[in-house]
Amino acid sequence: MDYGLRSLGFGERLLPRSDFTLCQQFTLIGSGLIWNLYFAFFALLFGFFLATGLALAKTSTNSWLRKPAEGFIFLFRGSPLFIQFFLAYEALVMLPRAGVEIFGFTVATSWLTKAWAGALIVLTLNTAAYSAQIFHGALMSVPKGDIEAAEAYGMTGWTKFRRVLWPTMLRLAWPSYTNEAIFLFHATTLVFFSGFPAFQQRGDSLYYASYFAGQTFNPFIAYPIVALYFIVSTLALIGLSGIVNRRLNRHLPGAAGRIRYRPQIIR
Repeated sequence: MDYGLRSLGFGERLLPRSDFTLCQQFTLIGSGLIWNLYFAFFALLFGFFLATGLALAKTSTNSWLRKPAEGFIFLFRGSPLFIQFFLAYEALVMLPRAGVEIFGFTVATSWLTKAWAGALIVLTLNTAAYSAQIFHGALMSVPKGDIEAAEAYGMTGWTKFRRVLWPTMLRLAWPSYTNEAIFLFHATTLVFFSGFPAFQQRGDSLYYASYFAGQTFNPFIAYPIVALYFIVSTLALIGLSGIVNRRLNRHLPGAAGRIRYRPQIIR
């Protein structure tokens, strides 16, 4: 009860100094997992819509839309995420501490150097680039017959995209997008190694695991606990993704069937 929500600023402010119990390690590391879930949820939420726009821009015949989208995707897919964290933090620190004046109004910038904001921006841009490439491939794979049928019904523009292109794109891209979501969730552990500081020792799961490993000189307890939390969370993410996938493919024969584990013992 004292450490369950410590990463959010509730409960004991001081970390335990001695006589570490397994319960304390499970509780504090689980408390830090809240931040990993925060980063993953909002990065996927904002990145999903940004990726959709980038995928549409990349398929556009207008070079003023296509070229910037291609450059953005190439930049964030071609550089390591850790370097993106480092460069973003160094760039945000260089902003004036008093804020930036825009049209006569002073916009505060100090909050951008905090992990909850700056790291979230980097994760959002990174996953948007990878997801946009996935969505672009799905858009290119939409059957021409579906597009011709939509046009035959008189659908154009936004109606055709909303009723035909976007649902088909999601159905084709969802398995690959699920993998991207899992990779992003695991990548949230890099926030601990980035330059973005944890405000008042309110860090993520790896922050508390590193603390316990440093205090006990035994990494074989704290870090496996982190791995266990991530495995359970990943299984939950896979289950949720499976529900969405069945929803997207509910019109296909046999799509509503139950997922079964069938190991291929003899090939």
